[in-house]
Amino acid sequence: MSSNIPTPHINAPAGAFAETVLMPGDPLRAMFIAEQYLEKAELVNNVRNVQGYTGYYKGKRVSVMASGMGCPSIGIYSYELFNFYDVKNIIRIGSAGAISPKLKLKDIVIAMSAYTDSGYINSFGFRGNAAPCCSYELLSKAMAYAEKLPCNVVCGPLFSSDAFYSDASQTETLSRLGVLAVEMEAAALYMNAARAGKNALAICSISDSLVTGEELPAEDRQTGFRNMMELGLALI
Repeated sequence: MSSNIPTPHINAPAGAFAETVLMPGDPLRAMFIAEQYLEKAELVNNVRNVQGYTGYYKGKRVSVMASGMGCPSIGIYSYELFNFYDVKNIIRIGSAGAISPKLKLKDIVIAMSAYTDSGYINSFGFRGNAAPCCSYELLSKAMAYAEKLPCNVVCGPLFSSDAFYSDASQTETLSRLGVLAVEMEAAALYMNAARAGKNALAICSISDSLVTGEELPAEDRQTGFRNMMELGLALI
């Protein structure tokens, strides 16, 4: 790659991203955040339609970029942002499926840690299951702001799964251990942040429940999680 465009997956020049990047899974959610919340938002990446924008929120420079689905996908993008674009904080703002009966649709989970059995962990030379943790600095700020939100916000562990469809579900076991919800990205983000010496936090809205079978339509997942989006933006 050229010195000005340092990675094969992001075609933005060096310096195009702010120190803090909000990272939804869905590129359409990234576009929605840029259009609805950022001033002077510029598209800085669109390789494979994984859209990244940089603009300003209440006078603070901030970026938002999609991660795609799964540990391998967010693993690539968060690694490149941390290590090639000098990003210091990545805040995942995604969706999760509730496995705790206490959670309802559109509740928010702030992930203190992320259990996983993903093979992605092996890339760090660690053989076995892991539960990497978030940045305490970002977590404490998020919990303080969460008190202002008109919705239920819970802090605790998530489970990052490699498989959306599985014949070997562990949700009942995980629920008994206090895991709140399942998603597919937080563990890889937390591992990359730890390895790079940077900060990461996953904030997830409940889009469906493995307990009740309820689920939100795709459009609500793209544009309906405003409390989560505003919580992520508040950390800037």
